[in-house]
Amino acid sequence: MKKIFFTLSLFFFSLSIYSQEKVYSTKNGNISINANTPVETIEATNNQTLSKLSNKSGQLVFMLLIKGFKFNNALMQEHFNENYMESSKFPKADFKGNITNISAVNFAKDGTYNIIVEGDLTIHGVSKKIKSNGTLTVNKGVITATSNIKIKVKDFGIAGKYIGDKIAEEVNTTIICKYD
Repeated sequence: MKKIFFTLSLFFFSLSIYSQEKVYSTKNGNISINANTPVETIEATNNQTLSKLSNKSGQLVFMLLIKGFKFNNALMQEHFNENYMESSKFPKADFKGNITNISAVNFAKDGTYNIIVEGDLTIHGVSKKIKSNGTLTVNKGVITATSNIKIKVKDFGIAGKYIGDKIAEEVNTTIICKYD
């Protein structure tokens, strides 16, 4: 009887450890934007994106400071922060949502998994529901999330006289986060 009790206890203990939620995080996720037009090349990268990902619930959050975007052209960066993003008034952007098909991801097995992400994206003080496809790659215990989304600047109340001419109306956004 003691042997059966010990075996069952060991089984339930190992099952509880196996099913534990793990929250992956990064402080240096990469978000790149591209608002190119035939007239102007507009590209910037922010390597200071904070993100957390739950392996059980699929909860996914991102937060970044707008001033963290770096451009090759200092004047373009200044105009981005002052005239368009108004980063002193709206200093951050964030996303709060979930991977809706988190059960399709096996965090214990190397591979690339297609994911669907839904949630609220807040930019320039405006929140919008978004849905995006992406991938989660598991490689030797390291989790990498990638996605590409298009953001319509007018949907977030961003205005300026060059939007549509020198600045694209839709910004291509690439997200790459490697989690610890």
